[in-house]
Amino acid sequence: MAGAGQRVLQLLPINEMPSHETSPYSALSAMAVDPQFITLADLEDCAALGGERALDADLQARLGEARAAVAVDYTAVRAFKEVVLRRCFGRFLEIEWNAQTRRADSLRDYLEDQAWWLDEYALFRALRTRYRQRPWTEWSQPIRDHEPAALAMARRELAEDILYRQYLQWVAGDQWAAARRACGGVALFGDLPYMVSGDSADVWARQGEFRLDMSVGVPPDAFSETGQDWGFPAYRWDVVASGDYRWLCDRARRNADLFDGYRVDHVVGFYRTYSRPLDGRAGRFTPEDQASQLEQGEQVLAALRGPGTEIIAEDLGSVPDFVRESLVRQGIPGYKVLRWERAWHREGQPFLDPAEYPAESVATTGTHDTEPMAVWWAGASEEQREAVLAIPSLQSRLSSEDRLRGRRDPGLTTPVRDAVIETLYASGSELLILPVQDVFGWTGRINQPATTEASNWTWRLPWLVDRWSEEPEATAAAARLQNWSRKYAR
Repeated sequence: MAGAGQRVLQLLPINEMPSHETSPYSALSAMAVDPQFITLADLEDCAALGGERALDADLQARLGEARAAVAVDYTAVRAFKEVVLRRCFGRFLEIEWNAQTRRADSLRDYLEDQAWWLDEYALFRALRTRYRQRPWTEWSQPIRDHEPAALAMARRELAEDILYRQYLQWVAGDQWAAARRACGGVALFGDLPYMVSGDSADVWARQGEFRLDMSVGVPPDAFSETGQDWGFPAYRWDVVASGDYRWLCDRARRNADLFDGYRVDHVVGFYRTYSRPLDGRAGRFTPEDQASQLEQGEQVLAALRGPGTEIIAEDLGSVPDFVRESLVRQGIPGYKVLRWERAWHREGQPFLDPAEYPAESVATTGTHDTEPMAVWWAGASEEQREAVLAIPSLQSRLSSEDRLRGRRDPGLTTPVRDAVIETLYASGSELLILPVQDVFGWTGRINQPATTEASNWTWRLPWLVDRWSEEPEATAAAARLQNWSRKYAR
Protein backbone atom coordinates (compact mmCIF):
# COMPACT_ATOMS: atom_id res chain seq x y z
CA MET A 1 0.00 0.00 0.00
CA ALA A 2 2.81 2.41 0.76
CA GLY A 3 4.25 1.60 -2.65
CA ALA A 4 0.85 2.36 -4.16
CA GLY A 5 0.79 5.79 -2.53
CA GLN A 6 -1.93 4.89 -0.04
CA ARG A 7 -2.22 6.49 3.41
CA VAL A 8 -5.17 4.56 4.91
CA LEU A 9 -6.14 0.91 5.19
CA GLN A 10 -9.81 0.71 6.18
CA LEU A 11 -10.77 -2.53 7.95
CA LEU A 12 -14.04 -4.10 8.95
CA PRO A 13 -14.55 -4.54 12.72
CA ILE A 14 -12.07 -6.93 14.34
CA ASN A 15 -14.16 -7.62 17.46
CA GLU A 16 -14.64 -11.20 18.63
CA MET A 17 -17.57 -13.02 17.06
CA PRO A 18 -19.39 -16.08 18.42
CA SER A 19 -18.43 -19.42 16.91
CA HIS A 20 -21.48 -19.64 14.63
CA GLU A 21 -21.27 -16.05 13.34
CA THR A 22 -19.60 -14.58 10.26
CA SER A 23 -20.72 -10.94 10.55
CA PRO A 24 -18.23 -8.71 12.39
CA TYR A 25 -21.18 -6.51 13.32
CA SER A 26 -22.62 -9.25 15.59
CA ALA A 27 -19.83 -9.39 18.13
CA LEU A 28 -19.52 -10.85 21.62
CA SER A 29 -17.65 -7.75 22.72
CA ALA A 30 -17.19 -4.17 21.57
CA MET A 31 -13.68 -4.24 23.01
CA ALA A 32 -12.02 -7.64 22.47
CA VAL A 33 -10.03 -8.57 19.36
CA ASP A 34 -11.14 -11.84 17.79
CA PRO A 35 -8.55 -14.54 18.65
CA GLN A 36 -9.02 -15.99 15.16
CA PHE A 37 -6.67 -13.23 13.96
CA ILE A 38 -3.77 -14.47 16.08
CA THR A 39 -0.87 -15.64 13.92
CA LEU A 40 0.27 -18.91 15.45
CA ALA A 41 3.65 -18.80 13.71
CA ASP A 42 4.47 -15.60 15.63
CA LEU A 43 3.39 -16.95 19.03
CA GLU A 44 6.33 -17.88 21.24
CA ASP A 45 4.40 -20.62 23.05
CA CYS A 46 3.43 -22.23 19.74
CA ALA A 47 7.03 -22.22 18.57
CA ALA A 48 8.12 -23.77 21.87
CA LEU A 49 5.67 -26.62 21.28
CA GLY A 50 7.23 -27.35 17.89
CA GLY A 51 5.12 -25.11 15.70
CA GLU A 52 3.11 -26.27 12.74
CA ARG A 53 5.33 -29.29 12.06
CA ALA A 54 4.58 -30.69 15.51
CA LEU A 55 0.82 -30.82 14.91
CA ASP A 56 -0.78 -34.25 14.69
CA ALA A 57 -2.04 -35.51 11.34
CA ASP A 58 -5.67 -34.55 11.98
CA LEU A 59 -4.82 -30.95 12.79
CA GLN A 60 -2.45 -30.77 9.83
CA ALA A 61 -5.27 -31.91 7.56
CA ARG A 62 -7.74 -29.41 9.04
CA LEU A 63 -5.24 -26.62 8.59
CA GLY A 64 -4.66 -27.58 4.96
CA GLU A 65 -8.40 -27.62 4.23
CA ALA A 66 -8.93 -24.19 5.80
CA ARG A 67 -6.07 -22.70 3.81
CA ALA A 68 -7.29 -24.22 0.56
CA ALA A 69 -10.90 -23.03 0.96
CA VAL A 70 -12.03 -20.54 -1.68
CA ALA A 71 -13.98 -18.59 0.96
CA VAL A 72 -13.13 -18.06 4.63
CA ASP A 73 -14.35 -21.06 6.64
CA TYR A 74 -14.76 -19.33 10.00
CA THR A 75 -15.97 -22.46 11.76
CA ALA A 76 -12.92 -24.43 10.70
CA VAL A 77 -10.49 -21.61 11.49
CA ARG A 78 -11.91 -21.03 14.97
CA ALA A 79 -12.06 -24.73 15.84
CA PHE A 80 -8.48 -25.27 14.72
CA LYS A 81 -7.07 -22.25 16.52
CA GLU A 82 -9.02 -22.99 19.71
CA VAL A 83 -7.29 -26.39 19.96
CA VAL A 84 -3.82 -24.98 19.31
CA LEU A 85 -4.26 -21.87 21.45
CA ARG A 86 -5.44 -23.96 24.41
CA ARG A 87 -2.23 -25.97 24.12
CA CYS A 88 -0.19 -22.78 23.91
CA PHE A 89 -1.87 -21.42 27.02
CA GLY A 90 -1.20 -24.68 28.87
CA ARG A 91 2.47 -24.32 28.04
CA PHE A 92 2.49 -20.65 29.11
CA LEU A 93 0.74 -21.47 32.40
CA GLU A 94 3.23 -24.18 33.31
CA ILE A 95 6.49 -22.69 32.05
CA GLU A 96 5.91 -18.95 32.33
CA TRP A 97 3.04 -18.02 34.65
CA ASN A 98 3.76 -20.42 37.49
CA ALA A 99 7.49 -19.64 37.31
CA GLN A 100 6.83 -15.87 37.32
CA THR A 101 9.02 -15.25 34.27
CA ARG A 102 9.51 -12.03 32.31
CA ARG A 103 6.61 -12.94 30.01
CA ALA A 104 4.41 -13.61 33.02
CA ASP A 105 5.25 -10.14 34.31
CA SER A 106 4.36 -8.71 30.91
CA LEU A 107 0.93 -10.35 31.05
CA ARG A 108 0.38 -9.06 34.60
CA ASP A 109 1.19 -5.53 33.43
CA TYR A 110 -1.29 -5.96 30.58
CA LEU A 111 -4.00 -7.18 32.95
CA GLU A 112 -3.55 -4.14 35.15
CA ASP A 113 -3.46 -1.68 32.25
CA GLN A 114 -6.50 -3.11 30.42
CA ALA A 115 -8.61 -4.13 33.42
CA TRP A 116 -11.15 -1.39 32.62
CA TRP A 117 -12.61 -3.56 29.84
CA LEU A 118 -10.72 -6.87 30.04
CA ASP A 119 -11.99 -8.09 33.44
CA GLU A 120 -15.64 -7.88 32.43
CA TYR A 121 -15.03 -9.44 29.02
CA ALA A 122 -12.91 -12.35 30.29
CA LEU A 123 -15.48 -13.26 32.94
CA PHE A 124 -18.26 -13.15 30.34
CA ARG A 125 -16.32 -15.45 27.99
CA ALA A 126 -15.50 -17.92 30.75
CA LEU A 127 -19.15 -17.99 31.82
CA ARG A 128 -20.26 -18.48 28.23
CA THR A 129 -18.03 -21.55 28.04
CA ARG A 130 -19.47 -22.87 31.31
CA TYR A 131 -22.98 -22.44 29.92
CA ARG A 132 -22.09 -24.21 26.65
CA GLN A 133 -22.20 -21.02 24.54
CA ARG A 134 -25.84 -20.34 25.42
CA PRO A 135 -26.85 -16.64 25.46
CA TRP A 136 -26.54 -14.92 28.83
CA THR A 137 -30.33 -14.53 29.06
CA GLU A 138 -30.44 -18.32 29.63
CA TRP A 139 -27.86 -18.39 32.42
CA SER A 140 -28.76 -18.96 36.06
CA GLN A 141 -30.62 -16.01 37.56
CA PRO A 142 -27.89 -14.66 39.91
CA ILE A 143 -25.28 -14.70 37.12
CA ARG A 144 -27.72 -13.46 34.51
CA ASP A 145 -28.70 -10.54 36.74
CA HIS A 146 -25.12 -9.66 37.63
CA GLU A 147 -25.41 -10.26 41.38
CA PRO A 148 -22.04 -9.37 42.99
CA ALA A 149 -21.77 -12.44 45.23
CA ALA A 150 -22.48 -14.81 42.35
CA LEU A 151 -19.93 -13.04 40.14
CA ALA A 152 -17.27 -13.16 42.85
CA MET A 153 -17.77 -16.91 43.22
CA ALA A 154 -17.64 -17.37 39.45
CA ARG A 155 -14.35 -15.48 39.28
CA ARG A 156 -12.85 -17.90 41.81
CA GLU A 157 -14.24 -21.03 40.16
CA LEU A 158 -13.33 -19.97 36.63
CA ALA A 159 -10.00 -18.32 37.39
CA GLU A 160 -7.98 -20.42 34.93
CA ASP A 161 -10.40 -19.99 32.04
CA ILE A 162 -10.61 -16.26 32.77
CA LEU A 163 -6.82 -16.09 32.58
CA TYR A 164 -6.95 -17.98 29.26
CA ARG A 165 -9.24 -15.33 27.76
CA GLN A 166 -6.96 -12.59 29.10
CA TYR A 167 -3.91 -14.39 27.69
CA LEU A 168 -5.50 -14.46 24.22
CA GLN A 169 -6.17 -10.72 24.31
CA TRP A 170 -2.60 -10.09 25.49
CA VAL A 171 -1.21 -12.13 22.60
CA ALA A 172 -3.57 -10.48 20.12
CA GLY A 173 -2.66 -7.05 21.48
CA ASP A 174 1.08 -7.67 21.13
CA GLN A 175 0.69 -8.98 17.59
CA TRP A 176 -1.58 -6.09 16.65
CA ALA A 177 0.94 -3.56 17.96
CA ALA A 178 3.72 -5.27 15.99
CA ALA A 179 1.59 -5.20 12.83
CA ARG A 180 0.90 -1.49 13.28
CA ARG A 181 4.61 -0.76 13.70
CA ALA A 182 5.29 -2.68 10.49
CA CYS A 183 2.75 -0.57 8.60
CA GLY A 184 5.15 2.36 8.46
CA GLY A 185 3.34 5.36 7.02
CA VAL A 186 0.05 3.55 6.32
CA ALA A 187 -2.61 4.38 8.90
CA LEU A 188 -5.03 1.70 10.08
CA PHE A 189 -8.67 2.76 10.18
CA GLY A 190 -11.18 0.70 12.12
CA ASP A 191 -14.95 0.56 12.19
CA LEU A 192 -17.12 1.35 15.21
CA PRO A 193 -20.38 -0.62 14.81
CA TYR A 194 -23.52 1.28 15.72
CA MET A 195 -24.66 -1.61 17.95
CA VAL A 196 -23.33 -4.80 19.49
CA SER A 197 -25.14 -8.08 19.78
CA GLY A 198 -27.63 -8.50 22.62
CA ASP A 199 -25.60 -11.59 23.55
CA SER A 200 -22.44 -9.65 24.35
CA ALA A 201 -20.33 -8.86 27.38
CA ASP A 202 -21.30 -5.20 27.03
CA VAL A 203 -25.07 -5.67 27.11
CA TRP A 204 -24.86 -8.31 29.86
CA ALA A 205 -22.88 -5.91 32.06
CA ARG A 206 -25.03 -2.85 31.22
CA GLN A 207 -28.54 -4.24 30.98
CA GLY A 208 -30.02 -1.01 32.29
CA GLU A 209 -28.67 0.93 29.29
CA PHE A 210 -30.49 -1.20 26.68
CA ARG A 211 -34.08 -1.95 25.71
CA LEU A 212 -34.10 -5.75 25.46
CA ASP A 213 -37.77 -5.64 24.43
CA MET A 214 -36.96 -3.60 21.30
CA SER A 215 -35.08 -4.46 18.11
CA VAL A 216 -33.05 -1.89 16.19
CA GLY A 217 -33.22 -1.43 12.43
CA VAL A 218 -34.36 1.07 9.81
CA PRO A 219 -37.87 2.01 8.65
CA PRO A 220 -39.17 1.36 5.11
CA ASP A 221 -37.38 3.60 2.62
CA ALA A 222 -36.21 3.78 -1.00
CA PHE A 223 -33.81 0.92 -0.36
CA SER A 224 -36.27 -1.47 1.30
CA GLU A 225 -40.07 -1.57 1.18
CA THR A 226 -40.26 -3.26 4.57
CA GLY A 227 -37.27 -1.64 6.23
CA GLN A 228 -34.70 -3.73 8.10
CA ASP A 229 -34.74 -5.42 11.51
CA TRP A 230 -31.23 -6.12 12.76
CA GLY A 231 -32.18 -7.95 15.95
CA PHE A 232 -30.03 -5.78 18.25
CA PRO A 233 -31.40 -4.29 21.48
CA ALA A 234 -32.05 -0.54 21.45
CA TYR A 235 -30.21 2.04 23.53
CA ARG A 236 -32.00 3.57 26.49
CA TRP A 237 -30.75 6.99 25.51
CA ASP A 238 -31.99 8.71 28.67
CA VAL A 239 -29.99 6.29 30.83
CA VAL A 240 -26.93 6.45 28.57
CA ALA A 241 -26.98 10.25 28.63
CA SER A 242 -27.37 10.37 32.42
CA GLY A 243 -24.12 8.41 32.66
CA ASP A 244 -22.33 10.89 30.38
CA TYR A 245 -22.13 8.31 27.58
CA ARG A 246 -19.54 6.39 29.58
CA TRP A 247 -19.66 3.15 27.57
CA LEU A 248 -19.45 5.01 24.24
CA CYS A 249 -16.49 6.95 25.64
CA ASP A 250 -14.89 3.63 26.57
CA ARG A 251 -15.47 2.30 23.06
CA ALA A 252 -13.83 5.42 21.65
CA ARG A 253 -10.88 4.97 24.01
CA ARG A 254 -10.46 1.35 22.96
CA ASN A 255 -10.67 2.21 19.26
CA ALA A 256 -8.12 4.97 19.76
CA ASP A 257 -5.78 2.36 21.28
CA LEU A 258 -6.17 0.07 18.26
CA PHE A 259 -6.50 2.44 15.29
CA ASP A 260 -5.31 5.73 13.85
CA GLY A 261 -8.91 6.60 13.03
CA TYR A 262 -12.22 4.90 12.42
CA ARG A 263 -15.51 4.93 10.56
CA VAL A 264 -18.66 5.49 12.64
CA ASP A 265 -21.20 2.98 11.38
CA HIS A 266 -24.84 4.09 10.77
CA VAL A 267 -24.16 7.53 12.17
CA VAL A 268 -27.80 8.59 11.77
CA GLY A 269 -28.72 6.02 14.44
CA PHE A 270 -26.81 8.00 17.04
CA TYR A 271 -29.04 10.97 16.28
CA ARG A 272 -32.27 8.97 16.17
CA THR A 273 -32.67 5.24 16.74
CA TYR A 274 -35.39 3.39 14.87
CA SER A 275 -36.58 0.34 16.80
CA ARG A 276 -39.54 -2.01 16.83
CA PRO A 277 -41.12 -3.64 19.90
CA LEU A 278 -40.68 -7.40 19.91
CA ASP A 279 -44.44 -7.80 20.33
CA GLY A 280 -45.02 -6.66 16.74
CA ARG A 281 -46.20 -3.10 17.36
CA ALA A 282 -45.14 -0.32 15.00
CA GLY A 283 -41.61 1.00 15.20
CA ARG A 284 -40.62 4.52 16.19
CA PHE A 285 -37.68 6.89 16.45
CA THR A 286 -36.00 7.75 19.75
CA PRO A 287 -35.71 10.64 20.50
CA GLU A 288 -38.87 11.70 18.73
CA ASP A 289 -38.30 15.40 17.97
CA GLN A 290 -35.59 16.87 15.75
CA ALA A 291 -34.15 19.23 18.36
CA SER A 292 -33.52 16.35 20.78
CA GLN A 293 -32.13 14.18 17.98
CA LEU A 294 -29.67 16.89 16.98
CA GLU A 295 -28.53 17.48 20.55
CA GLN A 296 -28.07 13.76 21.19
CA GLY A 297 -26.20 13.06 17.96
CA GLU A 298 -23.71 15.84 18.51
CA GLN A 299 -23.15 14.78 22.12
CA VAL A 300 -22.47 11.20 21.04
CA LEU A 301 -20.06 12.27 18.31
CA ALA A 302 -18.26 14.53 20.77
CA ALA A 303 -17.81 11.48 23.02
CA LEU A 304 -16.52 9.39 20.13
CA ARG A 305 -14.01 12.10 19.19
CA GLY A 306 -12.91 12.52 22.79
CA PRO A 307 -9.54 10.72 22.45
CA GLY A 308 -8.65 12.92 19.46
CA THR A 309 -8.96 10.13 16.89
CA GLU A 310 -9.81 10.96 13.28
CA ILE A 311 -13.32 9.76 12.43
CA ILE A 312 -15.45 9.53 9.30
CA ALA A 313 -19.21 9.00 9.25
CA GLU A 314 -21.17 6.35 7.37
CA ASP A 315 -24.12 8.55 6.41
CA LEU A 316 -25.62 6.42 3.63
CA GLY A 317 -29.25 5.50 3.10
CA SER A 318 -32.16 7.68 4.18
CA VAL A 319 -30.45 10.39 6.21
CA PRO A 320 -32.28 13.66 6.98
CA ASP A 321 -30.66 16.88 5.83
CA PHE A 322 -30.20 18.15 9.39
CA VAL A 323 -27.89 15.20 10.17
CA ARG A 324 -25.65 15.90 7.19
CA GLU A 325 -25.64 19.60 8.03
CA SER A 326 -24.63 18.68 11.59
CA LEU A 327 -21.72 16.58 10.32
CA VAL A 328 -20.51 19.47 8.17
CA ARG A 329 -20.61 21.84 11.16
CA GLN A 330 -18.54 19.38 13.18
CA GLY A 331 -16.05 18.82 10.37
CA ILE A 332 -16.80 15.11 10.13
CA PRO A 333 -16.58 13.74 6.57
CA GLY A 334 -19.53 11.79 5.21
CA TYR A 335 -19.57 9.45 2.22
CA LYS A 336 -19.87 10.23 -1.48
CA VAL A 337 -20.55 6.93 -3.28
CA LEU A 338 -20.35 7.76 -6.98
CA ARG A 339 -23.27 5.58 -8.07
CA TRP A 340 -25.64 7.29 -5.61
CA GLU A 341 -24.49 10.88 -6.07
CA ARG A 342 -27.05 12.27 -8.52
CA ALA A 343 -29.07 15.43 -8.94
CA TRP A 344 -32.25 13.59 -8.04
CA HIS A 345 -34.53 16.58 -8.53
CA ARG A 346 -33.21 17.62 -11.92
CA GLU A 347 -34.49 16.34 -15.23
CA GLY A 348 -32.71 13.12 -16.17
CA GLN A 349 -31.17 12.90 -12.68
CA PRO A 350 -27.60 13.37 -13.91
CA PHE A 351 -24.69 12.09 -11.85
CA LEU A 352 -22.87 14.73 -9.84
CA ASP A 353 -19.35 15.44 -10.98
CA PRO A 354 -16.85 14.23 -8.34
CA ALA A 355 -14.81 17.34 -9.08
CA GLU A 356 -17.56 19.19 -7.19
CA TYR A 357 -17.66 16.94 -4.12
CA PRO A 358 -17.06 18.97 -0.95
CA ALA A 359 -13.61 18.71 0.60
CA GLU A 360 -15.07 17.44 3.89
CA SER A 361 -16.14 14.10 2.40
CA VAL A 362 -15.02 10.56 1.57
CA ALA A 363 -15.14 9.69 -2.14
CA THR A 364 -15.59 6.02 -3.01
CA THR A 365 -16.94 3.58 -5.57
CA GLY A 366 -18.75 1.46 -2.98
CA THR A 367 -18.69 -0.07 0.49
CA HIS A 368 -18.68 -3.54 2.02
CA ASP A 369 -22.50 -3.50 1.75
CA THR A 370 -22.68 -2.76 -1.98
CA GLU A 371 -22.03 -5.01 -4.93
CA PRO A 372 -18.57 -4.41 -6.45
CA MET A 373 -18.39 -1.84 -9.21
CA ALA A 374 -17.98 -4.55 -11.89
CA VAL A 375 -21.23 -6.23 -10.78
CA TRP A 376 -23.10 -2.92 -10.52
CA TRP A 377 -21.93 -1.88 -13.98
CA ALA A 378 -22.96 -5.20 -15.54
CA GLY A 379 -26.45 -4.85 -14.05
CA ALA A 380 -26.91 -1.21 -15.05
CA SER A 381 -29.03 -0.23 -18.03
CA GLU A 382 -27.39 1.29 -21.10
CA GLU A 383 -29.01 4.60 -20.16
CA GLN A 384 -27.49 4.47 -16.69
CA ARG A 385 -24.05 3.63 -18.02
CA GLU A 386 -24.39 6.48 -20.50
CA ALA A 387 -25.27 8.85 -17.65
CA VAL A 388 -22.12 7.83 -15.76
CA LEU A 389 -19.99 8.29 -18.86
CA ALA A 390 -21.51 11.75 -19.32
CA ILE A 391 -19.95 13.01 -16.07
CA PRO A 392 -17.71 15.82 -17.38
CA SER A 393 -14.53 14.96 -15.48
CA LEU A 394 -14.94 11.27 -16.33
CA GLN A 395 -15.85 11.83 -19.98
CA SER A 396 -12.66 13.77 -20.54
CA ARG A 397 -10.61 10.74 -19.49
CA LEU A 398 -12.03 8.41 -22.16
CA SER A 399 -11.72 8.28 -25.91
CA SER A 400 -14.93 8.33 -27.96
CA GLU A 401 -14.33 4.67 -28.76
CA ASP A 402 -13.96 3.76 -25.06
CA ARG A 403 -17.13 5.67 -24.23
CA LEU A 404 -19.08 3.88 -26.96
CA ARG A 405 -17.85 0.49 -25.83
CA GLY A 406 -18.52 1.39 -22.19
CA ARG A 407 -22.16 2.17 -22.96
CA ARG A 408 -22.78 -1.00 -24.93
CA ASP A 409 -20.53 -3.58 -23.32
CA PRO A 410 -22.22 -5.05 -20.20
CA GLY A 411 -18.82 -5.89 -18.79
CA LEU A 412 -16.77 -3.25 -16.98
CA THR A 413 -13.95 -2.48 -19.40
CA THR A 414 -10.48 -1.65 -18.12
CA PRO A 415 -10.54 1.90 -19.57
CA VAL A 416 -13.87 2.65 -17.87
CA ARG A 417 -12.74 1.14 -14.55
CA ASP A 418 -9.56 3.21 -14.58
CA ALA A 419 -11.36 6.36 -15.67
CA VAL A 420 -13.83 6.05 -12.78
CA ILE A 421 -11.04 5.57 -10.26
CA GLU A 422 -8.91 8.37 -11.67
CA THR A 423 -11.94 10.67 -11.62
CA LEU A 424 -12.33 9.98 -7.89
CA TYR A 425 -8.63 10.64 -7.38
CA ALA A 426 -9.23 14.05 -8.97
CA SER A 427 -12.39 14.65 -6.92
CA GLY A 428 -12.88 17.47 -4.45
CA SER A 429 -13.00 15.03 -1.51
CA GLU A 430 -10.02 15.21 0.81
CA LEU A 431 -10.25 11.47 1.51
CA LEU A 432 -10.60 8.70 -1.06
CA ILE A 433 -11.19 5.10 0.03
CA LEU A 434 -11.43 2.38 -2.61
CA PRO A 435 -12.80 -1.14 -2.06
CA VAL A 436 -10.02 -3.49 -3.11
CA GLN A 437 -12.38 -5.34 -5.47
CA ASP A 438 -12.95 -2.16 -7.45
CA VAL A 439 -9.24 -1.44 -7.84
CA PHE A 440 -8.91 -4.75 -9.69
CA GLY A 441 -12.41 -5.07 -11.18
CA TRP A 442 -13.17 -8.19 -9.14
CA THR A 443 -16.76 -9.38 -8.66
CA GLY A 444 -16.62 -11.00 -5.20
CA ARG A 445 -19.08 -9.41 -2.78
CA ILE A 446 -18.46 -9.03 0.95
CA ASN A 447 -22.02 -8.68 2.27
CA GLN A 448 -25.62 -8.68 1.07
CA PRO A 449 -27.49 -6.53 3.62
CA ALA A 450 -30.69 -7.82 5.25
CA THR A 451 -29.91 -11.43 4.30
CA THR A 452 -28.35 -14.40 6.06
CA GLU A 453 -26.60 -15.90 3.04
CA ALA A 454 -23.92 -18.40 4.01
CA SER A 455 -21.48 -16.59 1.71
CA ASN A 456 -21.87 -13.24 3.50
CA TRP A 457 -18.61 -11.94 5.00
CA THR A 458 -16.61 -14.97 3.74
CA TRP A 459 -14.94 -13.40 0.69
CA ARG A 460 -11.19 -13.68 0.76
CA LEU A 461 -8.34 -12.16 -1.21
CA PRO A 462 -6.87 -14.29 -4.03
CA TRP A 463 -3.34 -13.95 -2.64
CA LEU A 464 -1.82 -14.03 0.82
CA VAL A 465 -0.94 -10.50 1.86
CA ASP A 466 2.76 -11.32 2.13
CA ARG A 467 2.77 -12.31 -1.57
CA TRP A 468 1.24 -9.13 -2.98
CA SER A 469 4.59 -7.59 -3.87
CA GLU A 470 5.32 -10.68 -6.01
CA GLU A 471 2.01 -10.74 -7.91
CA PRO A 472 2.21 -8.98 -11.31
CA GLU A 473 -1.47 -7.98 -11.21
CA ALA A 474 -1.02 -6.42 -7.79
CA THR A 475 2.20 -4.57 -8.61
CA ALA A 476 0.63 -3.22 -11.82
CA ALA A 477 -2.34 -1.91 -9.81
CA ALA A 478 0.04 -0.37 -7.27
CA ALA A 479 1.87 1.45 -10.05
CA ARG A 480 -1.41 2.90 -11.37
CA LEU A 481 -2.49 4.08 -7.94
CA GLN A 482 0.92 5.55 -7.19
CA ASN A 483 0.84 7.48 -10.45
CA TRP A 484 -2.59 8.94 -9.65
CA SER A 485 -1.55 9.70 -6.07
CA ARG A 486 1.35 11.80 -7.36
CA LYS A 487 -0.64 13.39 -10.17
CA TYR A 488 -3.42 14.56 -7.85
CA ALA A 489 -1.25 15.16 -4.75
CA ARG A 490 -3.02 12.56 -2.63
